Amino acid sequence: MSTRARTLLLVGVVIAVFIALWLVFARPCSSDGFALTSRARSLHRLKNRTAFPQAADFDARITLDELLRPGNDSNRWSVNHAARIQGQVIDVAYAHPEAANCYKPYRRDIHILIANRKDAAKNEQVVVEVTPYFQYWAPEQGMDWSEQALQGELVGHWCEFEGWLYFDVGHEEESENTAAHNSDNWRATAWELHPVTKITVIK
Repeated sequence: MSTRARTLLLVGVVIAVFIALWLVFARPCSSDGFALTSRARSLHRLKNRTAFPQAADFDARITLDELLRPGNDSNRWSVNHAARIQGQVIDVAYAHPEAANCYKPYRRDIHILIANRKDAAKNEQVVVEVTPYFQYWAPEQGMDWSEQALQGELVGHWCEFEGWLYFDVGHEEESENTAAHNSDNWRATAWELHPVTKITVIK
């Protein structure tokens, strides 16, 4: 390859990198997130819902114990419903950047891990998630739903969460109910409350 060809190739790579960075950081992130297929866009829109569930949306059958009930639960519940569950908060932490949030490092979901007892194993815990939209919404209501604030307020407490049901297919193979006895399982179920729309500390 000639020097000129190598230079042109290098310039092309640099331009491609800048375009990729612009796509990730400069463009506004819609509810579609970053998606190449219609299915992915649909899933991202479910994760990024901003409407609050109304009374008729709640599935009263759903409790933490029901979410923990063993067996393949991939079709057990509906993403068109919401739920209200209570549990012990085990941990609160930012998730990794993901396509639903356009891979922006400053737009990350907050994972809240809950269980029915404080010493529950990872594969006995349920994930509920606070999305960037609701992190920004909370201060307007006089609340702080930042990672640091939620860690301090929730960990070790029995809390109630409300939000939309979501089946996270990306974690189906890491969930006890759909990949039983997998040593890499770090959650009980791929069903989540995502997004969480209300948080109440019970005790």
